[in-house]
Amino acid sequence: MPISMIIAVPLASAIFLALSANHINKKVTASVACAAVLASWVTSVSNSLPLFLNAFPGLASSEGSNALERTSGEAMFASEHLYTWFAVDRLSVELAFKLDALAALMVLVVTSVGFLIHLYAAAYMVEDTDYARFFCYMNLFIAAMLTLVLADNLVLLYLGWEGVGVCSYLLIGFWYQDPANGTAARKAFIITRIGDASLMIAILFIALELGTLQFDEIAVEALRSWSLGSSTATIVSALLLVGALGKSAQLPLQTWLPDAMAGPTPVSALLHAATMVTAGVYLIART
Repeated sequence: MPISMIIAVPLASAIFLALSANHINKKVTASVACAAVLASWVTSVSNSLPLFLNAFPGLASSEGSNALERTSGEAMFASEHLYTWFAVDRLSVELAFKLDALAALMVLVVTSVGFLIHLYAAAYMVEDTDYARFFCYMNLFIAAMLTLVLADNLVLLYLGWEGVGVCSYLLIGFWYQDPANGTAARKAFIITRIGDASLMIAILFIALELGTLQFDEIAVEALRSWSLGSSTATIVSALLLVGALGKSAQLPLQTWLPDAMAGPTPVSALLHAATMVTAGVYLIART
C-alpha cells in the first residue's frame, strides 16, 4: 500500500467529521474516527514489515527486498514521490515520503498509541455536545504527526510540525467556554512558536548553505561543505535544538506542558504519551 495512505486515511476522516458533524450520531462519529486510526496502523504495519524482515535476511522474501531501496550506507527504506512542490534556482522541494527504520518505529508508536487513546476517548467524551468536533481535531492531530514523521524533507516536516502545533492549540482549548482553558491553549501556542521560529531559521540556513532540504542530501552536503567545528554547523545545530526544546517542552520552554492538562484527559494522553512531546526527539534523531 502507498506510504501516503498512512496519512491520507486520518486526514480524510477529519475532513468527513468536520463536514458531517451535524448529520451523524456519536456512535458513527466514534466508529469513523477510530477506524481511520486503525486503518492507518494496519497500513503502517504492512509498509514497515518488509523493513524489519530485511533486517533478518533468512526471513525476507525476494519480493519484499525488491520493494526497498538502499542508501549508500546500505540502510533500507521505502519511499513515495507524489510531485515537485516547488523549485527555486537549485533548490527543489518534493512532496515525498520516506519510511526507514526510524520513521517506521515512530509511525507504529503514533498509530498504535493513538488508536488506544481514540478508543478511550470514545467513551470518555460521550456526554460532550461537541463530540464530532473533538474527534475531528484528534484525527487531524494524528495526520499532522504522521506527516512530520514520514516527510522526506525539512519543508514537509515543518508543515506537519506546524499542523501538530495548531491541533494542540485546538485540543488544549477544546472547552474554550472556560477562560482558563483558552489561556492555557494560547500559552502553549505562543511558547512553542519560539521553537518553531528557531526551526524555521535553521531550515533557511540549511537551504542557503547546502542548497537542499532533503534529509539524505543534507547529510552528504553537510559533510562536504562544513568542517568539524564549523561555526555555521554549530549555529544550525543550536537552532534545531531550540526547535526541539520548544516542541518537547524541555527547559527553558517547558512551562506550557502543565497547562496542557486543561484539555480533556485523552488530549493530555495524546500530547504527553506518543506524539507532540516526541516530535522534538524525532527532529534531533532525523537531522
